[in-house]
Amino acid sequence: MCRSIKTLRPPVIPEKATDDEIRAAALQYVRKVSGFRAPAAHNREVFDRAVTAVAEATAALLDDLEVRGTRAAPSPG
Repeated sequence: MCRSIKTLRPPVIPEKATDDEIRAAALQYVRKVSGFRAPAAHNREVFDRAVTAVAEATAALLDDLEVRGTRAAPSPG
């Protein structure tokens, strides 16, 4: 799809993805889907809303993913 979007989950990256990394990936995704590198003034608000929505969905996905060997086991009792 978009080769400039990098994988943002461990163990591909050693630590949790930063907000800036997540937003950059969201921006690349919205640029690819919309076909605009930068939107015209009349599309700026909807473009920015889409980037925010994709970034939020990405953060939620990364927070909820369970990657074998990376999540701590729940404590007993």
